[in-house]
Amino acid sequence: MMEQKIKQQTIKKQNNQQQLKGKRILVATISADGHFNPLTGLGKYLLEAGVEIRWYTSGIYRERLENLGIPHYPLVAAGELHPLNIDELHPQRKLITDAGEKANFDMTLLGEVSVGYLEDIIQIRKTFPFDLVITDSMFPAIPLIKAKLKLPVLAIGIMPLAEQSVDTAPFGTGLYPPQNEEQAKAYAEMRDIFNNVVLKGSIESFAEIMQRNGLTPSNVYMFDTLVRHADLYLQIGSPSFEYKRSDLGTNIRFIGSLLPYTNPVKGKKWFDEKVKDYNDIVLVTQGTVERDIDKILVPTLEAFKNSNTLIVATTGGWQTKALQERYPYENMIIEDFIPFDDVMQYATVFVTNGGYSGALLGIKHKIPMVAAGVHEGKSEICARIGYFRYGINLNTETPTADAIRDAVNTVISDASYMDNVAKLSDEMQHYDAKELCVGYILELLN
Repeated sequence: MMEQKIKQQTIKKQNNQQQLKGKRILVATISADGHFNPLTGLGKYLLEAGVEIRWYTSGIYRERLENLGIPHYPLVAAGELHPLNIDELHPQRKLITDAGEKANFDMTLLGEVSVGYLEDIIQIRKTFPFDLVITDSMFPAIPLIKAKLKLPVLAIGIMPLAEQSVDTAPFGTGLYPPQNEEQAKAYAEMRDIFNNVVLKGSIESFAEIMQRNGLTPSNVYMFDTLVRHADLYLQIGSPSFEYKRSDLGTNIRFIGSLLPYTNPVKGKKWFDEKVKDYNDIVLVTQGTVERDIDKILVPTLEAFKNSNTLIVATTGGWQTKALQERYPYENMIIEDFIPFDDVMQYATVFVTNGGYSGALLGIKHKIPMVAAGVHEGKSEICARIGYFRYGINLNTETPTADAIRDAVNTVISDASYMDNVAKLSDEMQHYDAKELCVGYILELLN
């Protein structure tokens, strides 16, 4: 029976790849690692399946795309805008301390950039007549591409589902689903305040841009608009890592763990003899973007210095030597980068700031998590980790050493966390993310 099923899947995969050959696809992503990286695995897969694929994004990713073998189109009319230069280009942003005001500023700016994105993509199509556009879920030109080019757009949900729902709190608050009617009513009032007060400026600005391009504007925040305008919205993850919604959009599909491309490295995998000497091994990272080592790295190292717990810390290249000198303890390994697939097979607990790809890798390896992140949608990832008891959500960007130590020890001592994340991992294994994407691409093209 199993052999027959595998044979059928193989035949289907071969048929799909045959249909894909020669198709032209443009990938368009916001110029940030969390938007670019998750689509690289799919991009490489499509390239190897015979798709003529090209990528529109910032020049900061040109070299990575060259290494993937995917031609790059730079930002022209849109102008170079990415996390490393946004405050330099818009110095007034640094003066905004209120979270709601900053969100409104950022989404207004994102909406304005959508016009330049559209102009660039129209120019690209004059020399590269693509059949379909794949974007990250926050790419603001999704509605404009559909209106002006009359082409299908497939969006990849690179963060938890942002679509507003009567069954959830407003996205970005990091609040758990309502537990009673009173809380549901409070969330409804909160959504009304978000749409009509906090984010009103950005909503009105994007509505005007949509109207100018022949679209009927909505009175909800941009991310909700983008979800609804995509022909298909492929959510990375599975139902058990998402809140239940009675009003889930009909264009939404779950695809499991769609992970960034990793170059197969020949030879020995990462290993350190120390992993043999400890029962409890904690992996900690802040990702590659966060430069403030005092947020998670330092308090985790402080919490377990000179203890019976092995700490493996990856810094992303930020102040690695300084940390090694500051924490020269036998129970600590501090490196710029260690392949997660190598080190996670030894880890007992994963301390993370809530990056989505990192969390998915932790789930893949069945590691319970301690999560501490708030900004860039991380509050929603951390909230799901806590709500479903895949770990503990510390509800802060700056946890103390005591808070991290207590959370790690709780996760280690309570086996239910590991059981829960193991079940989620098994669920995600049922999804063949890349092949599901291929099937949905063919659905739209046909």
